[in-house]
Amino acid sequence: MSTSDAGSITTVGGFLRGPIRAPVNLFTGGGRAGSRDLNIHEDATAQRLGFRGGTIPGSIHMDQFAPLLVEAFGPAWFETGSLSLNFKHATVDREEVLAMVASPPRTSDVQVQVRMEKPDGTLVAIGTASVGEPGEPAHLHAVDLRPTEPSELRILSDVRPGVTRLHHTATIESAAVARRIELGGLPDALAWYTGPSPWGGPIANPSAVVQLLRNRGGEFGPHVAQAVGLFGAIEVRHGAGPVFLDREYAVDGEVVAVGASPRTEFVWYDTRALDASGRVVASMRMQLRWMTASSPLYTG
Repeated sequence: MSTSDAGSITTVGGFLRGPIRAPVNLFTGGGRAGSRDLNIHEDATAQRLGFRGGTIPGSIHMDQFAPLLVEAFGPAWFETGSLSLNFKHATVDREEVLAMVASPPRTSDVQVQVRMEKPDGTLVAIGTASVGEPGEPAHLHAVDLRPTEPSELRILSDVRPGVTRLHHTATIESAAVARRIELGGLPDALAWYTGPSPWGGPIANPSAVVQLLRNRGGEFGPHVAQAVGLFGAIEVRHGAGPVFLDREYAVDGEVVAVGASPRTEFVWYDTRALDASGRVVASMRMQLRWMTASSPLYTG
């Protein structure tokens, strides 16, 4: 099933627990000095904004759950499964984390709790995972998306729920996935990511699905290009999966809420990847945050 040791999955307190991992930060080096200054994965930028160092993207943590989800639900997770996470504590390069999935009472039409912690118990992420039609909302779809009065926003002042839309076409390239595995950036890689799978060809890991479905830049107005952004929450869901590598998908979506917190402005948006026949293969709900302390609209 996996290039990692499947025997390292244990059950403790009703949760399937994977091995402790220390994800590598492969996302430094934004190119030009200016772009590095706006990259939350760079130590200097992150520390200037109050973080301990350059952060690991939350989407990378999602890959650590995949072997556990296959253990819990079987291969069907890549066909109709979801993983819905709210990120609570940013981690840095090679910081150890542990993924946990509650043991399901059955392997179809069910939803369970999931969490990620540091070895000392610090909560990194919390949410749900499901397969099929469990009959209850996923973690992020149960969040009350209370909007902020548009006049109070600066970075996202031009973004409107239901009006601001996203559209692109994209392909997850097998060479990019293989390269990440080679660099040690995907320690929980399933063999299905690079070789034959139960569906034929290689399939996409969760963080690759996130990259397929996320915004491409420019959709949220010009001011976001001058601020440091980071993932706040992500939900991926397979509808008619799996998502295959080296296959082009049409992606569309829309903003569902815009808001602000004491340190950020944020947007919630939904996207869907459609195959050539128009089926929704996968979908995503994402919260993106921009640090107000990094924007000239707040500091200038």
